[in-house]
Amino acid sequence: MKILFAHSCPFAFAHGGFQIQIEQTKAALESRGLEIEYVRWWDDQQTGELIHHFGVPSVSYLKLAREKRIPVVVTHLFTATCNRSLLQLKIQGAITRTMLALPGWGMIKNQLNWESFRLADQMIVGLQAEKRVLHTVFGVHHSRISTVPLGLHRSFLEAGKSSRLKPYLITTGTITNRKRSVELAVMAQEAQVPILFVGKPYDLSDPYWKKFADLIDDQFVLYHDHVTDPGQMIGLLQPSQGFVLFSQYENWCLSAHEAAACGLPLLVPDQPWSRECFGAHASYFDASTTRQNPGTLRSFYEKCPSMRAPAIKFYSWDDVAERLETCYRAQVK
Repeated sequence: MKILFAHSCPFAFAHGGFQIQIEQTKAALESRGLEIEYVRWWDDQQTGELIHHFGVPSVSYLKLAREKRIPVVVTHLFTATCNRSLLQLKIQGAITRTMLALPGWGMIKNQLNWESFRLADQMIVGLQAEKRVLHTVFGVHHSRISTVPLGLHRSFLEAGKSSRLKPYLITTGTITNRKRSVELAVMAQEAQVPILFVGKPYDLSDPYWKKFADLIDDQFVLYHDHVTDPGQMIGLLQPSQGFVLFSQYENWCLSAHEAAACGLPLLVPDQPWSRECFGAHASYFDASTTRQNPGTLRSFYEKCPSMRAPAIKFYSWDDVAERLETCYRAQVK
């Protein structure tokens, strides 16, 4: 079976979890015997039985693929939307349906994501919260949505217990405003809790990065550059007391799952994604106020030595590939 992978944003523009998801998924599918190629837009002789598009393809893209009888499955990260309340989603859905029904919207709606979600042969998401977005807001039928969890590199699954030898918490991810890195650094200094930040900005000239860099004091705000090697990341995670994330919103969050697999307790935002992934097995920042956050951070740090890592199920990329192959074969007639 030959699958074509398509993605709209070059990895050189934006590194992160989506890049890991695509690369690891490709490798795992190939290990199962599937032939995977990245779409070569310049090659009019390239063939494939199905396209897996990461991101949102245009309506015209989907219609052309349908004319060629090539099914297209789509993975899109509903990172912000899936963390809205059910009431907010219902209101958004009502507005969407009203706008689509207005006369004269035919040409306009073809430029929006809404129609792409409806035209895709199958939507693939990682969370039930994302499935709820597709159904409630965009009217995609449940039968056309597959929920496939994200996996972890086998090194994390075999990492074993944490040593917790270092006197700091750790956070990993891009240094950017969506991750609220500056806000967490300020909180660390206020709470007098040492945190090791592991990551890099999208651009070294970004004012947000410069603001963060000014906060590095090697006492409460520690810094280590971006890490791509799983073994090196495990070497940074396991000696830490615990993992903290203060992101504005997430969906599956590979970083938090990697930390949990390495035996660390978690402190994360109280949002739909985190409750679905970790439930009662994690500690949470208060969703209703920010005033208590420094105290929550301090309390978590002090309790870490006696806290356990989340007792949840972890998936390998092989598990992910198995589910995806089933999905692909259901689409190829």
